[in-house]
Amino acid sequence: MKKLFVILLSTFLFTACFKQNSETKEEILPEVSAGTVGISQERLNRIDTLLTNAIKDHKIPGAVALIARHGKIVYHKAFGMANNASQEALQLDHIFRIASQSKAITSTAVMMLWEEGKFGLDDPISKYIPEFANPQLLESFNETDSSYTTKPADKQITIRNLLTHTSGIGYGQIDGDPTFKKIYAKAGIVDLFTTEDVKIADNIKKLASLPLHHNPGEKFTYSEGLDVLGYFVEVVSGMPFDVFLKTRIFDPLGMNDTQFYLPESKYNRLVTVQTKEQDKWVKYPVTFYDTDYPKTGAKQFFSGGAGLTSTAKDYATFLEMYLNQGELNGVRLLSRTTVETILTNQIPYISEEISAVHGLAFGLVDAKKHDLGGNSSEGTFEWGGYFNTQYFADPKEDLIGILLKQTQKVNDDTGGKFRLLVNAAIAD
Repeated sequence: MKKLFVILLSTFLFTACFKQNSETKEEILPEVSAGTVGISQERLNRIDTLLTNAIKDHKIPGAVALIARHGKIVYHKAFGMANNASQEALQLDHIFRIASQSKAITSTAVMMLWEEGKFGLDDPISKYIPEFANPQLLESFNETDSSYTTKPADKQITIRNLLTHTSGIGYGQIDGDPTFKKIYAKAGIVDLFTTEDVKIADNIKKLASLPLHHNPGEKFTYSEGLDVLGYFVEVVSGMPFDVFLKTRIFDPLGMNDTQFYLPESKYNRLVTVQTKEQDKWVKYPVTFYDTDYPKTGAKQFFSGGAGLTSTAKDYATFLEMYLNQGELNGVRLLSRTTVETILTNQIPYISEEISAVHGLAFGLVDAKKHDLGGNSSEGTFEWGGYFNTQYFADPKEDLIGILLKQTQKVNDDTGGKFRLLVNAAIAD
């Protein structure tokens, strides 16, 4: 009898403990019917038509779309193929190379360390990475051998400059200036992705010796600044960058499918990057990088600006943390006040001459862009990725839209149309 009592008591205590734990952690981004959060289901159906027709018309091979409002998913669908050659259909849990969508995650890591008092936003980066101590401007360039001369910049690069693309650093292979493409190539700079055994510390130290496009704070130049900050996170935190992101952001938020490189168990979920040849979708060939980099090669280059892979649900979780003012499901990454700073246009405080609208992690919708239509509310934060991915999050409407594809060298207008249709579906 005593033994039976012990068994029953143990069962009761286990059940009570399990119930308590299940009550303290709610499901993140549960799926609900559209009407319960002020979204028109009839209008959401237009997105089905948009993406189905885009696939039929060979504009895209496939896509995963996700829409959430008030912390609940109202639309999460997969269309088309992950790989046309093998006729593999896209699934909701397929993993995408999110490329420049990595930038906001890296910026978040930086701002978490800023909250801990590790540095000031207007500190020179050279205080933490000494190789940046003497920034130089390009003075002359020799086309025959890519040699050049420089002159000193008028100020140091700050951490705020790096977060807002106002540092003057360029972007090598995807730089808009062919001169800087040649300079970066000759120096052996890794811009985006690689299967080679390259460490971010070595890459960034080489980058520090190269000339800038302009004086820091003078212009907005899309750059490798977030790669610099990935290494900066290592220096300041004392942790490898990939480990910091996993332990401080991904694991706490339950972003279990976000990482730089895939374990073998996830190889079959990686979407193929495709392009068109004679109106057929084929795998994009190896160019200055191999699109298989998330699952092959050395897996050692942790690019803060472009290296991560993820799913639509994981990235929506990250954005929801921001809409919820830095906290999600009992886990706080950032304070409300820090989120407000991150989502404030920083450019006017850097220079009145620059027209860009950028906070400390995202591009932002200003009054003009809102007024032109189809771009969500003023204050919406947004960005995209090299392989044709887009996202936006609208704090006023408490709305998230994500559209993930994996293409190169194709003309595709689905991103803008998707966003327009999402906003047009608001029905309250």
